[in-house]
Amino acid sequence: MKSIRIGAGLGFYGDHWEPVVASIERGDVQFIASDHLAELTLAILQKDRQRDPSLGYARDVVPMLLRLWPLMRARGVRFVCNAGGLNPLGAAQAVQAALAAKGMAPRIAVVTGDDVLPRLLDASVPDAALAHLFSGEPVSAVRERLVFGNAYLGAAPIVQALDRGADIVITGRVADAALFLGPIAHHLGWDLKATDAAGLDRLAQGLTVGHLLECSGQGSGGNFGSQEAWKAIPDLAHIGFPIAEVWDDGTALITKAPGTGGRVNFDTVRQQLLYEVHDPHAYRSPDVVLDMGGIHLHDEGHDRVRLTGARGTAPGDQLKVVAGFSDGFRAEVTWGFSWPDAWDKAQAAIDTIRTQLAERRVSHEELYVEYPGLNSAHGPLAPLPPPEQLNQMNEVWTRLVLRTNVKAAADGFGRLFPWIGLSGPAYTCGFTGLHNTSELLGIWPTLIPRAEVEPNVRVEMLGGAA
Repeated sequence: MKSIRIGAGLGFYGDHWEPVVASIERGDVQFIASDHLAELTLAILQKDRQRDPSLGYARDVVPMLLRLWPLMRARGVRFVCNAGGLNPLGAAQAVQAALAAKGMAPRIAVVTGDDVLPRLLDASVPDAALAHLFSGEPVSAVRERLVFGNAYLGAAPIVQALDRGADIVITGRVADAALFLGPIAHHLGWDLKATDAAGLDRLAQGLTVGHLLECSGQGSGGNFGSQEAWKAIPDLAHIGFPIAEVWDDGTALITKAPGTGGRVNFDTVRQQLLYEVHDPHAYRSPDVVLDMGGIHLHDEGHDRVRLTGARGTAPGDQLKVVAGFSDGFRAEVTWGFSWPDAWDKAQAAIDTIRTQLAERRVSHEELYVEYPGLNSAHGPLAPLPPPEQLNQMNEVWTRLVLRTNVKAAADGFGRLFPWIGLSGPAYTCGFTGLHNTSELLGIWPTLIPRAEVEPNVRVEMLGGAA
């Protein structure tokens, strides 16, 4: 029975690619699929694009492929990624130029068409058609402040690019798991438009594989949170990213390259399976709706887990959109107070800052306060001890974040603090972040008919072969 071996690339912009080297050199993979776009990464890329219109893509793709492509070329391994972000063509041209300078000319495919900002900006479109996915708020509330809007594409253009002989495929915003489903469907000849139960179930298996591999080392024992059991995960310094072997019927084996750290077992795989899943019986993607209820994970030992039982139904006629809008400015300051009375000192300092904001009539929407080491990770799920206990702590760190629509208010926030160093409650460590105004981008999730997106999707080929 025919099969494909595909390895995980990055799990986010800035992830480590040396584990991918092990998958290429020792994992016998035919494809690497690399996910550079976490949910908020487009906001980061938009700030890059504001500074330089030629940017807007995940710039780590260039040094990554300078490292990986010679290894992949020698072994016939092909590469798919969404590092194009808001500028897929710019990313492809940057990669092409960098590799050409080293005498290499892979066939690079660029997938475009996910940009739907013009549609979001069109005032003739009814508010209800692009309402906020969770709150129902009308898009007119943010329309004038929108700066990007991208639909989550499926695997079809990736299959088209690979069918046309691309060695490297660079996309913009596609569904994370589609990066993996595309090579699987291409190599095994699966029909992405299948309507029969067997075909939909195969696609569901492929989608599950993509979901298990899309977060790099998290699928092979990284970030493993089980109490005490995480200590048994070996050699995280040399973790191997997960690899999947997938057969014609959709059966899959999750493993990793030999001689690497980490662990692939029932527990690590099931943790990743449920990661970022709202409804395990209806995990929606542009290609298929996955029902995880019948999935069976069989731990075969030796870092091998067999996956069967995924069930699929036809996808809907809408695609998810992630849009970003200008949402004011932020400034923050952190400083610490020590025993004795650490907590009371922190409260007195916070009250002083609140007084200054009021007396100077500083325009702001929120002053957010948290205490790193006490409640910054879990918020209300981490109730604070009583004040008398807090006052006996060695130190209490305090972080204040000002959110405002007025840039001058954010710029001036840090100037409220320095004098407290000698004239306020005794503190133990200097202020950090006195001058760090940053622009905030709000996220607007919505839906758009796929019929308004998919006809505009294009696959462009760059480069030759060398």
